[in-house]
Amino acid sequence: MLVIGIAGGTGSGKTTVVRKIAELFPAGNVSIIPQDSYYKDSGHIPVEERQNINFDHPNAFDFELLVRQVRELKQGKTIEQPIYSYLTCTRAKETITVEPQPVIIIEGILIYTNPALCKEMNIKVFVDADPDDRLIRVIARDIVERGRTAEAVIERYEKVLKPMHLQFIEPTKRYADIIIPQGGHNKVAIDILKTTIEKALQK
Repeated sequence: MLVIGIAGGTGSGKTTVVRKIAELFPAGNVSIIPQDSYYKDSGHIPVEERQNINFDHPNAFDFELLVRQVRELKQGKTIEQPIYSYLTCTRAKETITVEPQPVIIIEGILIYTNPALCKEMNIKVFVDADPDDRLIRVIARDIVERGRTAEAVIERYEKVLKPMHLQFIEPTKRYADIIIPQGGHNKVAIDILKTTIEKALQK
């Protein structure tokens, strides 16, 4: 089993890279583990206070559960992946059943901030992108998926996303084995990553 980490700032193009990697293999050969599914449940926090949660800080994630489930997959066990709602800031009662596959992709902005999780990975990728490009993607996504206004997204970017990126995400670039500039649109980098994965699987 090959475990690949894909990190990078919010709006860097991680999802595109994940999709392109998954497309390299036959169906049923890749399991994707999004870090966003492992946000801590905030059901105990009053509704009006939940929007103040800093989702870009390592403390927002349940790394203990994430690490345990990755290890279970590596042991050949099936896991029940949590489902997290950004609208309610809570975990759903339902879960997603994830089967162990030859390739496991862990994707998220802060996956390299946890040493125990890093130890479970064979290849670590960092998707890099210009801050302006990331901001544009974040605005477009948050308006559609999270019901925020453009003004609210920009304010959150300046007060939370940017400082958290500089403090926690950008420094983890040094842990990466491969850095992909320009996100999933960098064909040369994707091809290099493909070759690296194929060689690792052959071993």
